[in-house]
Amino acid sequence: MKKLSLYSMTVLCLLMLTSCEAVETIFKAGMWWGIIVVVGVIALILWLFSRGRNS
Repeated sequence: MKKLSLYSMTVLCLLMLTSCEAVETIFKAGMWWGIIVVVGVIALILWLFSRGRNS
């Protein structure tokens, strides 16, 4: 009985680790999109301020 629960816990942990890797991949992609958007917004704001000063 102890071996059965050990095996079932091992299988459960292995299944959970693969889903964690999938979630990690999604968050990494989300993080990069977030960084790109923030840099783009900051560049747009700086461009608008520099354009306003020249006028």
